[in-house]
Amino acid sequence: GSSDGDQRESVQPEPEREQVQPKKKEGKISSKTAAKLSTSAKSAGPKGDNIYEWRSTILGPPGSVYEGGVFFLDITFSPDYPFKPPKVTFRTRIYHCNINSQGVICLDILKDNWSPALTISKVLLSICSLLTDCNPADPLVGSIAT
Repeated sequence: GSSDGDQRESVQPEPEREQVQPKKKEGKISSKTAAKLSTSAKSAGPKGDNIYEWRSTILGPPGSVYEGGVFFLDITFSPDYPFKPPKVTFRTRIYHCNINSQGVICLDILKDNWSPALTISKVLLSICSLLTDCNPADPLVGSIAT
């Protein structure tokens, strides 16, 4: 069995609903950035029968150097989720100061600033935001940050 069928199923946002709802300000993401990111495609779901192992796809955010790119991520949930953050790693190699060659992401909400109230959608939105604005103050790859 090939898994090509899994990747064709992506949830498209409904424009009517997007326009009716007022934009909420989330964390440190500006409303302008959030508006841009909400239109970028992202999807996530279980790889197979294991609900603790998910695969996610995000598109490079418009206006960023990653625009047009398709990035695959693995999301692993511990039995303690949502009280412990999921482990999110890039499967697609990416040149970014906050993501190392093993795909490990340096993002505060995936570590000390995790909250059980955060959804996977918000986590993926934060990762898209990180692709738009690198955080050189907290680099995993110092040579890229400087």
